[in-house]
Amino acid sequence: MSVASLPARAIGTAHADGLPDWIAARQARFEQFVAAQLPAEDSEPRRLHVAMRYAVLNGGKRVRPLLVYAAGEFAGAPDATLDPIAAAVEFVHAYSLVHDDMPCMDDDVLRRGKPTVHVAFDQATAMLTGDALQAEAFRVLADAAFEPQVGAALVRELAHAAGTRGMCGGQAIDLAAVGQQMSAEELETMHRMKTGALLRAAVTMGAAAGRVRGPERAALVRYAEAIGLAFQVVDDLLDAEATSTELGKTAGKDQRQSKPTYVSVLGAEAARCWAERLRCDAHEALASLGAGARPRAARLAQLADLIVQRRS
Repeated sequence: MSVASLPARAIGTAHADGLPDWIAARQARFEQFVAAQLPAEDSEPRRLHVAMRYAVLNGGKRVRPLLVYAAGEFAGAPDATLDPIAAAVEFVHAYSLVHDDMPCMDDDVLRRGKPTVHVAFDQATAMLTGDALQAEAFRVLADAAFEPQVGAALVRELAHAAGTRGMCGGQAIDLAAVGQQMSAEELETMHRMKTGALLRAAVTMGAAAGRVRGPERAALVRYAEAIGLAFQVVDDLLDAEATSTELGKTAGKDQRQSKPTYVSVLGAEAARCWAERLRCDAHEALASLGAGARPRAARLAQLADLIVQRRS
């Protein structure tokens, strides 16, 4: 069956069973933890430290930390164990946004409704901010009290997600694709690397902090791969259809920069059907865990809905 012919399916509510309260509690916990982890603004080099805090503490939906907490909840890991993992994943994400917004990349001036780091500070400070945040991601994992085998696995997972076979590699393909034609398969490969790899890492790293059996981990990987791609499909739709005010960043840039997207390659309606198919795939992966495990996966299921339903 082609993407375009997939039937539209009812999207389950993302507000059931106390999800807003769960999100608010995890977000508040996360903000407090990362604020304490980042260097203080009054410590030298002050300008760099101010920029780092601006980049991380400057709003955001915290989708990746929420996935860490939800996967950890499934695996029975306490929040205190998950805090450094959530911070590490978000530090890598924040660094990627800082670099992505620079003139040598996507050249954007707006992020989360505020001036991007290179605009608020300068390009050199923005470059160093991204570099420092990447280092902080691995520092926070190294400083955490994980068992050696677990700590090594977490570092390995994050490094693979951030490297040339993950986020950085996907970004390189994205830059080379400007003005070029891409097939749906090529676009999928790019976005499984650029966007999907780090979202997958958020799930697998959160689960690694607790206890999961082999079949459970395989199901979580299938879930994470589905939502990782769905996130990008929805991003492409929002870039084409939402306003800059709604997004908190410049809307319509993909089309103006002649970037291949799911909207330009598939069309908007087929892209919406594809996002819904991926949402269903995520739910099917969780359903394969069996009835006994499904209550532990409830937050992951709700976050899959939230990712596809979001409007920013």
